[in-house]
Amino acid sequence: MWILIVPAVVSAMALALLHPSRLSPASRLETEQPEPPTAAPAITGFGPTIPNTTAPPASLPLGMVWISGGEFSMGAMDPPYINEVGMNGAVDARPIHRVYVDGFWMDETDVTNDEFAKFVKETGYVTVAERTPRAEDFPGAPPENLVAGSVVFSPPHHPVPLDDHFQWWSYVKGANWRHPEGPKSNLKGRGKYPVVQVAYEDALAYAKWADKRLPTEAEWEFAARGGLAGKLYPWGDSFQPSGKWMANTYQGHFPNTDSGDDHYVGIAPVEEFPPNGYGLYDMAGNVWQWTSDWYRPDYYQQLAAAGGVTRNPQGPDTPYDPSEPAEKKRVHRGGSFLCTDQYCSRYVVGTRGNGEVTTGTNHLGFRCVRPRS
Repeated sequence: MWILIVPAVVSAMALALLHPSRLSPASRLETEQPEPPTAAPAITGFGPTIPNTTAPPASLPLGMVWISGGEFSMGAMDPPYINEVGMNGAVDARPIHRVYVDGFWMDETDVTNDEFAKFVKETGYVTVAERTPRAEDFPGAPPENLVAGSVVFSPPHHPVPLDDHFQWWSYVKGANWRHPEGPKSNLKGRGKYPVVQVAYEDALAYAKWADKRLPTEAEWEFAARGGLAGKLYPWGDSFQPSGKWMANTYQGHFPNTDSGDDHYVGIAPVEEFPPNGYGLYDMAGNVWQWTSDWYRPDYYQQLAAAGGVTRNPQGPDTPYDPSEPAEKKRVHRGGSFLCTDQYCSRYVVGTRGNGEVTTGTNHLGFRCVRPRS
């Protein structure tokens, strides 16, 4: 069973819209799980986080937080209460291994619509979702299907089996960062919401304009843990400490009824939930975040097999996802407002998502980092 609610669905879904014959049974791979890796190194558990003790830089970039860096245990273990559906995907977040990262600055929040709009106004940049697909990229596709758009969460009105994500995802013509849910939606009143419907190259373009870059997966996880070691969430082990909502996730019955118990049905503005120990907002839930690492489910095995402490890992040299071997995917982190233990528990810190680089959805955004100058 395919269990991830991640933007990986869009590559196959876009192909299905543009050229349905290309979505053959052999290519409907999101509903299949790769076989668990064999002969994986043993999980040894979490060691302490050892932060760097050097003084932080004197200058403070606006809207950024200094992350000291240091050595920590990276990866995820199954929390005891999560069922098989919720956490099967943690296979690719094992074994837990030791990593060191240098200090860096990180955006306090996801990049917002206001910030992205300023970038677009100054540069004239056009996002991938706003561009008309080229016929040469989709040979044989009917011309009427070559239209700009993106993938939108479209919940059914009744319970559905969870082995068919087409029941709740739709490719929508005219969906893009300006119209996150389609042509009838807009950004009025959403200036402080995370920008979504951004492909990897869109995030890269913004980061370059802002004199920043995207975080590596290791940097992202070090920052998300907020100085804690081996905890389930960026704030600790209790999902709702003292009954308090700490992240924007999905309540109710997935995918047809989000009860909004956390005060939001769908995406929330930034800074609506408490920050972690480093002062970073929304490191769990709300929207997924791009990282710079290529995705491979066996990458942690490679690092663990090398032994010792890996310094500033940049990810594997090439991407590979057994469920979609032809797609080039980068790692996503953090989960989104669609995460739930009924289907996808990726708000658990240390777990991983992934997505094809040319696609975005209405639950995928990003934040940036800057190295110490």
